[in-house]
Amino acid sequence: MMTNKPTYYFLGIGGIGMSALARYFHAKGCTVLGYDRTRTPLTEELEHEGIAIHYAAHNLSHADLKPTNTIVVYTPAIPADFEEFVYFKTNNFSMLKRAQVLGEITRHAKGMCIAGTHGKTTTSTMTAHLLYSSHVGCSAFLGGVSKNYGTNLLLPRSNSDFVVIEADEYDRSFHHLSPYMALISSIDADHLDIYADKDDFRRSFEHFASLVQEGGCLVVKHGLQLQLPAHIQSYSYGMNEGDFHAENIRIENGEISFDFVTPHEIVKNIQLGVPVLINVENAVGAMALAHTAGVSPEELHSGIASFKGIKRRFDIQLKAEKLVYIDDYAHHPEELKASILSIKALYPNRTVCGIFQPHLYSRTRDFAQEFGTSLSLLDEVVLLDIYPARELPIAGVSSDLIFKNISISHKIQLHKNEVIEFLKQKTNIDILVTFGAGDIDQLVVPITQELRNKC
Repeated sequence: MMTNKPTYYFLGIGGIGMSALARYFHAKGCTVLGYDRTRTPLTEELEHEGIAIHYAAHNLSHADLKPTNTIVVYTPAIPADFEEFVYFKTNNFSMLKRAQVLGEITRHAKGMCIAGTHGKTTTSTMTAHLLYSSHVGCSAFLGGVSKNYGTNLLLPRSNSDFVVIEADEYDRSFHHLSPYMALISSIDADHLDIYADKDDFRRSFEHFASLVQEGGCLVVKHGLQLQLPAHIQSYSYGMNEGDFHAENIRIENGEISFDFVTPHEIVKNIQLGVPVLINVENAVGAMALAHTAGVSPEELHSGIASFKGIKRRFDIQLKAEKLVYIDDYAHHPEELKASILSIKALYPNRTVCGIFQPHLYSRTRDFAQEFGTSLSLLDEVVLLDIYPARELPIAGVSSDLIFKNISISHKIQLHKNEVIEFLKQKTNIDILVTFGAGDIDQLVVPITQELRNKC
Protein backbone atom coordinates (compact mmCIF):
# COMPACT_ATOMS: atom_id res chain seq x y z
CA MET A 1 0.00 0.00 0.00
CA MET A 2 1.08 3.61 -0.46
CA THR A 3 3.13 5.17 2.33
CA ASN A 4 1.60 8.67 2.18
CA LYS A 5 -2.09 9.29 2.85
CA PRO A 6 -3.97 8.24 -0.28
CA THR A 7 -7.64 8.54 -1.03
CA TYR A 8 -9.58 5.34 -0.37
CA TYR A 9 -12.56 4.61 -2.57
CA PHE A 10 -14.83 1.74 -1.46
CA LEU A 11 -16.99 -0.18 -3.91
CA GLY A 12 -19.84 -1.44 -1.73
CA ILE A 13 -18.99 0.82 1.20
CA GLY A 14 -22.24 -0.06 3.02
CA GLY A 15 -21.18 -3.65 3.64
CA ILE A 16 -20.47 -4.48 7.27
CA GLY A 17 -16.82 -5.35 6.62
CA MET A 18 -16.21 -2.56 4.13
CA SER A 19 -17.70 0.10 6.37
CA ALA A 20 -15.34 -0.87 9.21
CA LEU A 21 -12.33 -0.37 6.93
CA ALA A 22 -13.77 2.92 5.66
CA ARG A 23 -14.11 4.15 9.24
CA TYR A 24 -10.56 2.99 10.01
CA PHE A 25 -8.93 4.97 7.20
CA HIS A 26 -11.18 7.97 7.87
CA ALA A 27 -9.98 7.93 11.49
CA LYS A 28 -6.40 7.80 10.19
CA GLY A 29 -6.99 11.13 8.42
CA CYS A 30 -7.29 9.73 4.90
CA THR A 31 -9.85 10.95 2.40
CA VAL A 32 -12.53 8.25 2.21
CA LEU A 33 -15.48 8.01 -0.15
CA GLY A 34 -17.38 5.33 -1.97
CA TYR A 35 -20.36 3.83 -3.70
CA ASP A 36 -23.21 1.64 -2.58
CA ARG A 37 -26.34 0.51 -4.34
CA THR A 38 -28.74 1.52 -1.59
CA ARG A 39 -28.90 4.07 1.18
CA THR A 40 -29.19 2.28 4.54
CA PRO A 41 -28.95 3.31 8.19
CA LEU A 42 -25.28 2.24 8.06
CA THR A 43 -24.42 4.36 5.02
CA GLU A 44 -26.26 7.28 6.59
CA GLU A 45 -24.06 6.86 9.69
CA LEU A 46 -20.94 6.95 7.47
CA GLU A 47 -22.17 10.10 5.74
CA HIS A 48 -22.87 11.70 9.11
CA GLU A 49 -19.28 10.87 10.11
CA GLY A 50 -18.02 12.80 7.07
CA ILE A 51 -17.57 10.07 4.46
CA ALA A 52 -18.93 10.95 1.01
CA ILE A 53 -21.11 8.24 -0.56
CA HIS A 54 -23.04 8.19 -3.83
CA TYR A 55 -25.66 5.75 -5.02
CA ALA A 56 -25.59 6.15 -8.82
CA ALA A 57 -23.10 3.68 -10.27
CA HIS A 58 -22.48 5.69 -13.46
CA ASN A 59 -21.72 8.99 -11.70
CA LEU A 60 -18.12 9.73 -10.67
CA SER A 61 -18.32 13.47 -11.38
CA HIS A 62 -18.40 14.38 -7.68
CA ALA A 63 -14.96 12.89 -7.02
CA ASP A 64 -11.65 14.12 -8.39
CA LEU A 65 -10.02 10.71 -8.31
CA LYS A 66 -6.53 10.12 -9.67
CA PRO A 67 -4.83 6.74 -10.18
CA THR A 68 -1.62 8.08 -8.67
CA ASN A 69 -3.16 8.68 -5.24
CA THR A 70 -6.27 6.51 -5.00
CA ILE A 71 -6.70 2.97 -3.70
CA VAL A 72 -9.93 1.27 -4.73
CA VAL A 73 -11.13 -1.34 -2.23
CA TYR A 74 -13.71 -3.90 -3.35
CA THR A 75 -15.24 -7.20 -2.28
CA PRO A 76 -15.60 -10.44 -4.27
CA ALA A 77 -19.33 -9.74 -4.40
CA ILE A 78 -18.71 -6.90 -6.91
CA PRO A 79 -19.35 -8.27 -10.44
CA ALA A 80 -16.41 -8.03 -12.86
CA ASP A 81 -18.63 -6.19 -15.36
CA PHE A 82 -19.89 -3.63 -12.83
CA GLU A 83 -19.55 -0.17 -14.40
CA GLU A 84 -17.37 1.47 -11.74
CA PHE A 85 -15.20 -1.63 -11.37
CA VAL A 86 -14.51 -1.60 -15.11
CA TYR A 87 -13.79 2.16 -15.01
CA PHE A 88 -11.18 1.86 -12.28
CA LYS A 89 -9.57 -1.21 -13.82
CA THR A 90 -9.26 0.25 -17.31
CA ASN A 91 -7.88 3.53 -15.91
CA ASN A 92 -5.07 1.78 -14.00
CA PHE A 93 -6.21 2.53 -10.46
CA SER A 94 -4.63 0.52 -7.63
CA MET A 95 -7.31 -2.04 -6.74
CA LEU A 96 -7.30 -4.23 -3.64
CA LYS A 97 -9.76 -6.72 -2.25
CA ARG A 98 -11.00 -5.93 1.24
CA ALA A 99 -9.22 -9.06 2.48
CA GLN A 100 -5.90 -7.86 1.04
CA VAL A 101 -6.19 -4.62 3.02
CA LEU A 102 -6.98 -6.53 6.21
CA GLY A 103 -4.04 -8.81 5.47
CA GLU A 104 -1.73 -5.82 5.30
CA ILE A 105 -3.03 -4.65 8.68
CA THR A 106 -2.32 -8.08 10.24
CA ARG A 107 1.28 -7.90 9.03
CA HIS A 108 1.84 -4.78 11.11
CA ALA A 109 0.02 -5.90 14.28
CA LYS A 110 -0.77 -9.00 16.29
CA GLY A 111 -3.77 -10.22 14.33
CA MET A 112 -6.29 -12.23 16.33
CA CYS A 113 -8.34 -13.76 13.52
CA ILE A 114 -11.60 -15.65 14.15
CA ALA A 115 -12.86 -17.97 11.40
CA GLY A 116 -15.69 -20.48 11.02
CA THR A 117 -18.84 -21.14 9.05
CA HIS A 118 -20.83 -19.85 12.00
CA GLY A 119 -20.10 -18.35 15.39
CA LYS A 120 -17.34 -16.08 14.12
CA THR A 121 -19.20 -12.77 14.45
CA THR A 122 -20.29 -13.37 18.04
CA THR A 123 -16.95 -14.93 19.05
CA SER A 124 -14.90 -12.13 17.46
CA THR A 125 -17.08 -9.41 19.00
CA MET A 126 -16.88 -11.11 22.42
CA THR A 127 -13.10 -11.42 22.05
CA ALA A 128 -12.78 -7.77 21.09
CA HIS A 129 -14.91 -6.70 24.08
CA LEU A 130 -12.87 -8.84 26.49
CA LEU A 131 -9.60 -7.34 25.27
CA TYR A 132 -10.87 -3.79 24.78
CA SER A 133 -12.34 -3.61 28.29
CA SER A 134 -9.20 -5.12 29.87
CA HIS A 135 -5.67 -3.87 30.48
CA VAL A 136 -4.54 -5.69 27.30
CA GLY A 137 -6.53 -3.56 24.84
CA CYS A 138 -7.05 -4.02 21.09
CA SER A 139 -8.45 -2.59 17.91
CA ALA A 140 -11.09 -4.59 16.02
CA PHE A 141 -12.75 -5.02 12.64
CA LEU A 142 -16.06 -6.75 13.32
CA GLY A 143 -18.64 -8.49 11.12
CA GLY A 144 -21.52 -6.99 13.06
CA VAL A 145 -22.42 -3.88 15.04
CA SER A 146 -21.42 -4.30 18.69
CA LYS A 147 -24.23 -3.23 21.02
CA ASN A 148 -21.62 -2.29 23.63
CA TYR A 149 -20.01 0.30 21.36
CA GLY A 150 -22.58 0.96 18.63
CA THR A 151 -20.05 0.32 15.86
CA ASN A 152 -18.23 -2.37 13.89
CA LEU A 153 -14.82 -0.74 14.38
CA LEU A 154 -12.86 -0.36 17.60
CA LEU A 155 -9.79 1.87 17.67
CA PRO A 156 -7.29 1.23 20.48
CA ARG A 157 -7.43 3.33 23.63
CA SER A 158 -3.89 2.22 24.49
CA ASN A 159 -0.75 1.11 22.67
CA SER A 160 -2.05 -2.43 22.23
CA ASP A 161 -0.59 -4.45 19.34
CA PHE A 162 -3.64 -6.71 19.12
CA VAL A 163 -6.19 -6.35 16.33
CA VAL A 164 -9.27 -8.61 16.31
CA ILE A 165 -10.52 -9.52 12.84
CA GLU A 166 -13.43 -11.63 11.67
CA ALA A 167 -11.87 -13.92 9.06
CA ASP A 168 -14.23 -14.51 6.13
CA GLU A 169 -13.98 -17.82 4.26
CA TYR A 170 -16.01 -16.60 1.26
CA ASP A 171 -13.82 -16.53 -1.87
CA ARG A 172 -10.94 -17.75 0.35
CA SER A 173 -10.61 -14.18 1.64
CA PHE A 174 -9.08 -15.33 4.93
CA HIS A 175 -6.03 -16.68 3.07
CA HIS A 176 -4.83 -13.08 2.75
CA LEU A 177 -4.46 -12.75 6.54
CA SER A 178 -1.34 -13.27 8.63
CA PRO A 179 -2.70 -14.21 12.08
CA TYR A 180 -0.68 -14.07 15.27
CA MET A 181 -3.50 -15.96 17.00
CA ALA A 182 -6.46 -17.64 15.33
CA LEU A 183 -9.66 -19.46 16.23
CA ILE A 184 -11.72 -21.84 14.08
CA SER A 185 -15.28 -22.31 15.34
CA SER A 186 -16.78 -24.60 12.69
CA ILE A 187 -16.15 -26.01 9.23
CA ASP A 188 -19.67 -27.01 8.13
CA ALA A 189 -19.64 -26.73 4.35
CA ASP A 190 -20.95 -23.52 2.81
CA HIS A 191 -20.30 -21.39 -0.28
CA LEU A 192 -20.31 -24.41 -2.57
CA ASP A 193 -20.58 -21.91 -5.44
CA ILE A 194 -16.93 -21.12 -4.62
CA TYR A 195 -15.61 -24.40 -3.19
CA ALA A 196 -15.64 -27.63 -5.20
CA ASP A 197 -16.95 -29.78 -2.34
CA LYS A 198 -16.81 -30.32 1.42
CA ASP A 199 -13.18 -31.51 1.29
CA ASP A 200 -12.14 -28.40 -0.62
CA PHE A 201 -13.90 -26.29 2.01
CA ARG A 202 -12.12 -28.14 4.84
CA ARG A 203 -8.73 -27.76 3.13
CA SER A 204 -9.22 -24.00 2.92
CA PHE A 205 -9.45 -23.89 6.74
CA GLU A 206 -6.33 -26.03 7.03
CA HIS A 207 -4.51 -23.52 4.84
CA PHE A 208 -5.82 -20.66 7.03
CA ALA A 209 -4.47 -22.49 10.10
CA SER A 210 -1.07 -22.85 8.43
CA LEU A 211 -0.84 -19.05 8.12
CA VAL A 212 -0.61 -18.52 11.91
CA GLN A 213 2.77 -17.00 12.69
CA GLU A 214 5.43 -18.94 14.54
CA GLY A 215 5.20 -18.00 18.21
CA GLY A 216 1.46 -17.52 17.96
CA CYS A 217 -1.29 -20.01 18.76
CA LEU A 218 -4.36 -21.66 17.29
CA VAL A 219 -7.64 -22.38 19.12
CA VAL A 220 -9.91 -24.91 17.39
CA LYS A 221 -13.38 -26.21 18.26
CA HIS A 222 -13.05 -29.66 19.82
CA GLY A 223 -13.78 -32.46 17.37
CA LEU A 224 -13.17 -30.63 14.09
CA GLN A 225 -11.45 -32.93 11.59
CA LEU A 226 -8.57 -30.68 10.61
CA GLN A 227 -4.89 -31.33 9.93
CA LEU A 228 -3.27 -28.71 12.19
CA PRO A 229 0.18 -27.18 11.63
CA ALA A 230 3.01 -28.47 13.81
CA HIS A 231 4.91 -25.18 14.06
CA ILE A 232 2.51 -23.50 16.51
CA GLN A 233 0.80 -24.26 19.82
CA SER A 234 -2.76 -25.52 19.30
CA TYR A 235 -5.60 -25.73 21.84
CA SER A 236 -9.10 -27.19 21.61
CA TYR A 237 -12.25 -25.63 23.05
CA GLY A 238 -15.90 -26.53 23.40
CA MET A 239 -19.00 -26.26 25.52
CA ASN A 240 -18.30 -29.43 27.50
CA GLU A 241 -14.90 -30.68 26.34
CA GLY A 242 -11.53 -29.47 25.13
CA ASP A 243 -8.47 -27.79 26.64
CA PHE A 244 -10.77 -24.84 27.32
CA HIS A 245 -14.38 -25.72 28.19
CA ALA A 246 -17.34 -24.97 30.44
CA GLU A 247 -18.58 -27.06 33.31
CA ASN A 248 -21.36 -26.72 35.87
CA ILE A 249 -23.59 -24.89 33.35
CA ARG A 250 -26.66 -23.42 35.10
CA ILE A 251 -29.80 -22.05 33.41
CA GLU A 252 -32.03 -20.32 35.96
CA ASN A 253 -34.69 -17.63 35.53
CA GLY A 254 -33.53 -16.75 32.02
CA GLU A 255 -29.89 -16.43 33.12
CA ILE A 256 -26.92 -18.67 32.22
CA SER A 257 -23.76 -19.13 34.27
CA PHE A 258 -20.90 -21.62 34.20
CA ASP A 259 -17.33 -22.31 35.31
CA PHE A 260 -14.57 -21.69 32.74
CA VAL A 261 -11.94 -24.44 32.68
CA THR A 262 -8.48 -23.66 31.26
CA PRO A 263 -5.45 -25.96 31.02
CA HIS A 264 -4.12 -24.40 34.23
CA GLU A 265 -7.05 -23.09 36.31
CA ILE A 266 -10.81 -22.85 36.74
CA VAL A 267 -12.53 -19.45 36.68
CA LYS A 268 -15.80 -19.95 38.55
CA ASN A 269 -19.22 -18.37 38.10
CA ILE A 270 -18.98 -16.75 34.68
CA GLN A 271 -22.28 -14.95 34.02
CA LEU A 272 -23.36 -14.61 30.39
CA GLY A 273 -24.41 -11.07 29.54
CA VAL A 274 -26.46 -12.44 26.63
CA PRO A 275 -27.99 -15.62 28.09
CA VAL A 276 -28.22 -17.82 25.01
CA LEU A 277 -27.03 -21.43 25.27
CA ILE A 278 -24.89 -21.30 22.11
CA ASN A 279 -23.11 -18.30 23.64
CA VAL A 280 -21.56 -20.60 26.25
CA GLU A 281 -19.48 -22.15 23.49
CA ASN A 282 -18.81 -18.76 21.86
CA ALA A 283 -17.75 -17.33 25.22
CA VAL A 284 -15.40 -20.24 25.90
CA GLY A 285 -13.67 -19.63 22.56
CA ALA A 286 -13.43 -15.89 23.13
CA MET A 287 -12.14 -16.37 26.69
CA ALA A 288 -9.58 -18.92 25.47
CA LEU A 289 -8.08 -16.31 23.15
CA ALA A 290 -8.32 -13.51 25.70
CA HIS A 291 -6.85 -15.66 28.52
CA THR A 292 -3.94 -16.67 26.27
CA ALA A 293 -3.37 -13.00 25.41
CA GLY A 294 -3.09 -12.07 29.09
CA VAL A 295 -6.59 -10.98 30.14
CA SER A 296 -6.98 -11.69 33.87
CA PRO A 297 -9.69 -13.93 35.42
CA GLU A 298 -11.30 -10.85 37.00
CA GLU A 299 -11.41 -9.12 33.60
CA LEU A 300 -12.91 -12.25 32.01
CA HIS A 301 -15.67 -12.16 34.65
CA SER A 302 -16.57 -8.54 34.09
CA GLY A 303 -16.13 -8.66 30.32
CA ILE A 304 -18.49 -11.58 29.67
CA ALA A 305 -21.08 -10.26 32.15
CA SER A 306 -21.07 -6.81 30.49
CA PHE A 307 -21.23 -8.12 26.91
CA LYS A 308 -24.46 -6.82 25.35
CA GLY A 309 -24.36 -8.74 22.09
CA ILE A 310 -24.51 -7.79 18.43
CA LYS A 311 -27.27 -6.34 16.34
CA ARG A 312 -29.11 -9.14 14.50
CA ARG A 313 -27.43 -11.93 16.49
CA PHE A 314 -30.09 -13.38 18.79
CA ASP A 315 -31.22 -9.78 19.18
CA ILE A 316 -34.20 -9.58 21.55
CA GLN A 317 -36.46 -6.83 20.21
CA LEU A 318 -39.41 -7.29 22.55
CA LYS A 319 -39.63 -9.11 25.87
CA ALA A 320 -43.03 -9.05 27.54
CA GLU A 321 -44.55 -11.51 29.97
CA LYS A 322 -46.51 -13.38 27.32
CA LEU A 323 -44.75 -12.40 24.10
CA VAL A 324 -41.09 -12.39 23.03
CA TYR A 325 -39.68 -11.29 19.66
CA ILE A 326 -36.10 -12.16 18.64
CA ASP A 327 -34.28 -11.24 15.42
CA ASP A 328 -31.39 -13.46 14.32
CA TYR A 329 -28.94 -13.49 11.38
CA ALA A 330 -28.93 -17.32 11.10
CA HIS A 331 -28.83 -18.31 7.42
CA HIS A 332 -27.13 -21.75 7.39
CA PRO A 333 -28.90 -24.95 8.54
CA GLU A 334 -26.50 -25.48 11.44
CA GLU A 335 -26.92 -21.86 12.56
CA LEU A 336 -30.69 -22.25 12.49
CA LYS A 337 -30.47 -25.46 14.49
CA ALA A 338 -28.21 -23.87 17.13
CA SER A 339 -30.41 -20.78 17.41
CA ILE A 340 -33.69 -22.73 17.66
CA LEU A 341 -32.32 -25.13 20.27
CA SER A 342 -31.00 -22.16 22.27
CA ILE A 343 -34.44 -20.53 22.19
CA LYS A 344 -36.08 -23.80 23.29
CA ALA A 345 -33.59 -24.11 26.18
CA LEU A 346 -34.11 -20.51 27.28
CA TYR A 347 -37.91 -20.65 26.96
CA PRO A 348 -38.95 -24.26 27.68
CA ASN A 349 -42.60 -25.20 27.19
CA ARG A 350 -43.19 -22.12 24.99
CA THR A 351 -44.42 -22.16 21.37
CA VAL A 352 -41.88 -20.83 18.88
CA CYS A 353 -42.85 -19.45 15.46
CA GLY A 354 -40.00 -18.73 13.06
CA ILE A 355 -40.08 -16.51 9.95
CA PHE A 356 -37.19 -17.52 7.68
CA GLN A 357 -35.88 -15.80 4.55
CA PRO A 358 -33.45 -18.09 2.65
CA HIS A 359 -30.24 -16.38 1.50
CA LEU A 360 -28.84 -17.24 -1.96
CA TYR A 361 -30.18 -19.59 -4.60
CA SER A 362 -27.03 -21.73 -4.45
CA ARG A 363 -27.23 -22.24 -0.68
CA THR A 364 -30.92 -23.14 -0.97
CA ARG A 365 -30.13 -25.65 -3.72
CA ASP A 366 -27.22 -27.21 -1.80
CA PHE A 367 -28.88 -27.44 1.63
CA ALA A 368 -32.65 -27.59 1.05
CA GLN A 369 -33.04 -30.84 2.98
CA GLU A 370 -30.89 -29.62 5.88
CA PHE A 371 -32.85 -26.35 6.05
CA GLY A 372 -36.08 -28.34 6.23
CA THR A 373 -34.74 -30.51 9.05
CA SER A 374 -33.59 -27.50 11.11
CA LEU A 375 -36.80 -25.53 10.57
CA SER A 376 -38.82 -28.56 11.64
CA LEU A 377 -37.49 -28.00 15.17
CA LEU A 378 -39.86 -25.01 15.35
CA ASP A 379 -43.51 -25.24 16.31
CA GLU A 380 -44.55 -23.10 13.35
CA VAL A 381 -42.70 -21.94 10.22
CA VAL A 382 -43.32 -18.97 7.93
CA LEU A 383 -41.09 -19.35 4.86
CA LEU A 384 -40.34 -16.36 2.63
CA ASP A 385 -38.93 -16.09 -0.90
CA ILE A 386 -35.18 -16.42 -1.47
CA TYR A 387 -33.09 -13.28 -1.05
CA PRO A 388 -30.72 -13.45 -4.08
CA ALA A 389 -27.94 -11.11 -2.83
CA ARG A 390 -25.16 -11.36 -5.43
CA GLU A 391 -26.75 -14.21 -7.43
CA LEU A 392 -28.97 -14.54 -10.47
CA PRO A 393 -31.87 -17.02 -10.26
CA ILE A 394 -31.11 -20.72 -10.76
CA ALA A 395 -33.64 -22.71 -12.74
CA GLY A 396 -35.84 -24.87 -10.52
CA VAL A 397 -34.57 -23.32 -7.28
CA SER A 398 -37.06 -21.59 -4.98
CA SER A 399 -38.25 -21.69 -1.38
CA ASP A 400 -40.43 -24.64 -2.43
CA LEU A 401 -37.36 -26.90 -2.14
CA ILE A 402 -37.11 -26.11 1.56
CA PHE A 403 -40.84 -26.06 2.19
CA LYS A 404 -41.39 -29.66 1.07
CA ASN A 405 -38.62 -30.77 3.48
CA ILE A 406 -40.28 -29.18 6.55
CA SER A 407 -41.94 -32.03 8.42
CA ILE A 408 -44.19 -30.10 10.82
CA SER A 409 -47.78 -29.39 9.82
CA HIS A 410 -47.89 -25.74 10.92
CA LYS A 411 -46.08 -24.20 7.97
CA ILE A 412 -46.92 -21.52 5.43
CA GLN A 413 -45.19 -19.68 2.56
CA LEU A 414 -45.54 -15.90 2.26
CA HIS A 415 -44.02 -13.00 0.38
CA LYS A 416 -42.11 -10.56 2.56
CA ASN A 417 -44.73 -7.84 2.06
CA GLU A 418 -47.44 -10.15 3.46
CA VAL A 419 -45.79 -10.72 6.86
CA ILE A 420 -47.21 -7.75 8.76
CA GLU A 421 -50.78 -8.50 7.67
CA PHE A 422 -50.24 -12.15 8.65
CA LEU A 423 -49.16 -11.07 12.14
CA LYS A 424 -52.10 -8.69 12.44
CA GLN A 425 -54.47 -11.59 11.89
CA LYS A 426 -52.55 -14.00 14.13
CA THR A 427 -53.88 -14.21 17.69
CA ASN A 428 -51.67 -16.85 19.30
CA ILE A 429 -48.11 -15.50 19.14
CA ASP A 430 -45.88 -16.68 21.99
CA ILE A 431 -42.22 -16.59 20.87
CA LEU A 432 -41.59 -15.08 17.41
CA VAL A 433 -38.20 -15.19 15.67
CA THR A 434 -37.09 -13.73 12.34
CA PHE A 435 -34.17 -15.53 10.68
CA GLY A 436 -32.04 -14.59 7.67
CA ALA A 437 -29.11 -12.63 6.24
CA GLY A 438 -31.03 -10.79 3.52
CA ASP A 439 -33.35 -7.79 3.72
CA ILE A 440 -35.62 -9.41 6.31
CA ASP A 441 -34.07 -6.90 8.71
CA GLN A 442 -36.35 -4.28 7.09
CA LEU A 443 -39.25 -6.02 8.84
CA VAL A 444 -37.80 -5.78 12.35
CA VAL A 445 -39.17 -2.34 13.22
CA PRO A 446 -42.69 -2.86 11.77
CA ILE A 447 -42.91 -6.32 13.36
CA THR A 448 -41.89 -4.88 16.73
CA GLN A 449 -44.48 -2.12 16.40
CA GLU A 450 -47.20 -4.59 15.47
CA LEU A 451 -46.36 -6.91 18.37
CA ARG A 452 -46.34 -4.04 20.85
CA ASN A 453 -49.95 -3.46 19.89
CA LYS A 454 -50.71 -7.01 20.98
CA CYS A 455 -49.06 -6.70 24.40
